[in-house]
Amino acid sequence: MSESIITAISAELAKVSDPELHRPITELGMVERITFDSGRAEISILLTINGCPMRDRLNKDVSEAALKISEVKTVSVIFGVMNDEQRDRVKKLLRGGREKFIPFAQPDSLTRVIGISSGKGGVGKSSVTVNLAVALANRGFKVGLLDADVYGHSIPRALGIEGKRPTAIDQTFIPLEAFGVKTVSIEMFKPDRADPVAYRGPLLHRVLEQLLSDAYWGDLDFLLLDLPPGTGDIAISLGQLIPGSEILVVTTPQVAAAEVAERAGRIAHQLKQQIIGVIENMSAYLPDGSTERVALFGEGGGEETSRRLSTLVGADVPLLGKIPFDIALREGGDSGNPVVLAKPDSAAALEFEAIIDLLTPRKKSLLGVRLGLST
Repeated sequence: MSESIITAISAELAKVSDPELHRPITELGMVERITFDSGRAEISILLTINGCPMRDRLNKDVSEAALKISEVKTVSVIFGVMNDEQRDRVKKLLRGGREKFIPFAQPDSLTRVIGISSGKGGVGKSSVTVNLAVALANRGFKVGLLDADVYGHSIPRALGIEGKRPTAIDQTFIPLEAFGVKTVSIEMFKPDRADPVAYRGPLLHRVLEQLLSDAYWGDLDFLLLDLPPGTGDIAISLGQLIPGSEILVVTTPQVAAAEVAERAGRIAHQLKQQIIGVIENMSAYLPDGSTERVALFGEGGGEETSRRLSTLVGADVPLLGKIPFDIALREGGDSGNPVVLAKPDSAAALEFEAIIDLLTPRKKSLLGVRLGLST
């Protein structure tokens, strides 16, 4: 009788997923032992690391799962820690049995990798990246965000996760999640947030490679990268590490800014990356109670950048949208509450949604691509 109940408990535990790895705990080898006697179930769970931050969540989920069996009246969850061999099995499982690699660079990857670039700093590139990522996740897409702006990383604050550390399983770490977006930033690995990053070119390439390969991203529909401004090492490394990546160029309405923004697109074109569009930020806005739009930073920069890049690549590089100047957009970046969620009816949020409408259709055919389905 007890054996059949233990089997039933095990079946329920197979429906419990690790809160960070999003895999069944039975598949990960976390369920070490189940015993049952006189209405009391005792379940031994192996954590991947000592001091796992999700211990309380696992205790709750495992207990609730076991109590679904009518014969189980009380549950005792005992926690242990995996040994090196058990952790190695978990890492191999997460990597599909392969050694460390960049999943998005594989021929069978279905993830769209989009680098958000700009010719210079101060154009709101990070704010644009965060709101695009959150808007995509809000529509049900699986989204990752890599803060590749190594020197000027600002994504953690914009998502309200500054100062937090990812869970690490040896050399593999779990991206932090905020608003449904899995996020990685060099800031998460510095001893102190205020410490400067002083890396030379070859080391920058290695850092980007590690952030892409050492993180367990899981299955993603989109991976957005907030690139450093300009045409430096990181932009070149992205094209080398993930040749199929796409590029979005962010500019301001100043026509003078178009020449600078074109350079970001030019390096992408040289690396044979597809430039999928231009986004103009800080565009003209309509003040409350007014019928006349105010163009603080001029007009025409987005159209000029689009024209220049279209001429460069010999194909249409569309102006995907104009994000109006909005104080709420800046406030959201400071408070960690993106405008697409904080003020979804604002002009800026609605423009982000319109851009998402243009970005989400998949242009690449899935014909001949392995879908990874099992029967």
